[in-house]
Amino acid sequence: MPRSAHAQTAPDSEGRPDAVTAVEESNLGRLPELAPIRVGRMAATPFAFLRGSAGLMAYDLARTPATGIGAQICGDAHAGNFGLYGDARGELVIDLNDFDETVHGPWEWDLKRLVTSLVLAGREAGADEDICRAAAHDAVGAYRRTMRLLARLPVLDAWNAIADEELVSHTDAHDLLGTLERVAEKARHNTSGRFAAKSTETLTDGTRRFIDAPPVLRRIPDVEAAAVAQGLGEYLTTLSEDRLPLLARYAIQDVAFRIVGTGSVGARSYVVLLQDHRGEPLVLQVKEARPSTLLPHLPTTGFKAPDIPHEGRRVVLGQKRMQVVSDILLGWTTVDGRPFQVRQFRNRKGSVDPAALTADQIDDYGRMTGALLARAHAHSADPRLISGYCGKNDELDEAFAGFAVSYADRTEADHARLVAGIREGRIGAEMGV
Repeated sequence: MPRSAHAQTAPDSEGRPDAVTAVEESNLGRLPELAPIRVGRMAATPFAFLRGSAGLMAYDLARTPATGIGAQICGDAHAGNFGLYGDARGELVIDLNDFDETVHGPWEWDLKRLVTSLVLAGREAGADEDICRAAAHDAVGAYRRTMRLLARLPVLDAWNAIADEELVSHTDAHDLLGTLERVAEKARHNTSGRFAAKSTETLTDGTRRFIDAPPVLRRIPDVEAAAVAQGLGEYLTTLSEDRLPLLARYAIQDVAFRIVGTGSVGARSYVVLLQDHRGEPLVLQVKEARPSTLLPHLPTTGFKAPDIPHEGRRVVLGQKRMQVVSDILLGWTTVDGRPFQVRQFRNRKGSVDPAALTADQIDDYGRMTGALLARAHAHSADPRLISGYCGKNDELDEAFAGFAVSYADRTEADHARLVAGIREGRIGAEMGV
């Protein structure tokens, strides 16, 4: 597979669903009353449309050249799915942070999604085309150089290489330093306690409950809340045993429904309020784990679609395979026959909005996310294999940058078709929610 071949985008075909059809199909199985909110969020900008259309992009990627080299991939590695979060000691780490679509598949799919998103984010921020293309080009260069570095190291050293404090210097992202510091400062205050203080009220008996704030946060019937709480019993069996004494010191106070994200809107997602003996809160998110939208397209590229015993397990194990440090309370469960993942809610999470970066920062952000993606892929794929293919010159960088610009144009056209479909009444949308 020549490196230059990666510049190709899939040809238009009669079988490709149009934007409205693709969004309608992706809404199947979600809560129908929330579909207009999801459509409205996707219609906001072309970058927002990309965020919610991983399945449509997978359809196209399956019809582009691929090396056949597999890795555990995020499946939705757009530029907004990298961020800060707290480790077990309360320190901040930066990594990929969304794994709803994770599968074993072509490493190229993650990288192509990342570089396309950088072009779209740059355009939204007002950067010129040369800067947008350079961000995509340099993200691939950082991926390639990081993979080569990891390939040269002893295995144990490579596994934990490029500590977060080294990222800025490793990727020459010094223009981004101020932004990262501001995001980190905000993330330190983004905790369960802060969320609980804003979103709950204290009852006369001293217990707390969530405050109704529809449509984003709403109270649910007792039967539904009891089913979620009961599901935490199965969740405990998926955790390492050393975590159980920690959770045993909390009592469940309340359960509510909460809308999250762009692509995830419409999936069943709950927040569970726990409280310790001092009244300090811990909030868990219990989020429906839907089948990865990439799975139907893997065979087209020569990858076997795996048997998935539990979608929540797929998400959790995929996350642990890619991150250097994962949430210590990450697990899965089943509620009313549906698979869910469970994790801490707002454990010092923070993220950079790539569409709000200045022109001199988008390139730095591209290099940083490219390096992080290489580190994540190298946990499941031998870095020597990917590095050997990527090579030492920028031929691959040029090819992926060409793809990114072409596919960003296609995404803008798809977004325009969705907006037109909303205007024509083909699909309902609730804007600004």
